[in-house]
Amino acid sequence: MTGTGALSIGVAAAVGPELAARLAPAIEAAGFHALWVNDTSGDDALEVLAAAARETESLVLATGVVPVDRRPPAEILDRVSALALPEDRLVLGIGSGGRREGALALVGDAAAALRAGSSARVVVGALGPKMRRLGAAASDGLLLSWLTPGVAARQTDAAHEVAADAYVAVYVRTALDADAEPRLEREAAAYASYPAYAANFARLGIGAIDTVIRSDQGARIAAYRASADEVVLRAITAGETADDYLRFVDAARAAAAR
Repeated sequence: MTGTGALSIGVAAAVGPELAARLAPAIEAAGFHALWVNDTSGDDALEVLAAAARETESLVLATGVVPVDRRPPAEILDRVSALALPEDRLVLGIGSGGRREGALALVGDAAAALRAGSSARVVVGALGPKMRRLGAAASDGLLLSWLTPGVAARQTDAAHEVAADAYVAVYVRTALDADAEPRLEREAAAYASYPAYAANFARLGIGAIDTVIRSDQGARIAAYRASADEVVLRAITAGETADDYLRFVDAARAAAAR
């Protein structure tokens, strides 16, 4: 079992490079470990991270995750090079995306290609046990999501049994403002409706809404930090302005300090 995991902030690539360039220095100054950026359809997480990189010195920069069914390893490596991303600070989180048939082989091959072509760390976004085992064995670790602290701890322990040095991060949707909770509830409901996630929730015996942090549950951050090597607080805010996200960073820092 891990001790107190590193604490990071996550956003979607849809925030854009300009907002990320303003947000990243605040995240770094607040003492957070990393900025994780979802690679959403129509947006480029690597471009957003490049903007963040230019405004920071030590903040870890991570994708959470790039779907390799639509962005193959060669494209990712070309983009990393073209954007001059600092590979010593870069974590390439990858996942199978919409692929079901052959997903394990697709992700395993992609992890191998990225590790061969870059000095960045590579982690695998994984739901089921087969993908988790593959990620622990064939990459630098895992990015877990939509889990309670107890389930996250068990999955972290299982990954460490496969590879003692496997690094495990857990993504936790978090609303630290009461005005953001309707968005949090909608996101949980949406994921609960997706077949792959619905099947995983059923297998684990939990609901999507059981895996989030609400505005009055800041103390739950500590439970998640005890469950994994890193906890990524995926910022769910009332709006999409820089001020909304900067308030989230301040609230997260205060909640983590309690």
